[in-house]
Amino acid sequence: MVEVTVTPQSSLADRPVQIRVQGLSPSQLVTLRAWLKDEQGQCFQSRAFFRADEAGEVDPGLHAALGGSYSGVWPMGLLWFLQPDTLFRRLVKRDVAGSPFRVRLEVLDGLSLGTDPREQPLASCEAERWYVGPGVQRVPIREGRVRGALFLPP
Repeated sequence: MVEVTVTPQSSLADRPVQIRVQGLSPSQLVTLRAWLKDEQGQCFQSRAFFRADEAGEVDPGLHAALGGSYSGVWPMGLLWFLQPDTLFRRLVKRDVAGSPFRVRLEVLDGLSLGTDPREQPLASCEAERWYVGPGVQRVPIREGRVRGALFLPP
């Protein structure tokens, strides 16, 4: 049974996570796809092609991506190379304290460009990427023409 995991499943956006796929056949070609919808409902995604090792595992921190949104060894590449489906969109988090970005990770058999909406993933999981840690207080700042926010630790 194929399984994809993100450790830790919930983390701050500037913290590294480990992505691992297990249960593949040795040397199996797979596509790892990451996607999320921003606060306006726009989709951002990245994908990378991998060949499983002799144990049937893929770890982007150890194994080089063969192509896709990036190539080479990038442990966080699937999260760093998210691109919009609609041109000229930027991934911006406005509600930094209220909710995380929920990133969906999927493992697809073979080299998938994602053109077939009926394509079923072999495995999937979800990771939360928070921009403010627990207990951090956000204080709006308005002084003359200056606008900003002060984030106070707990």
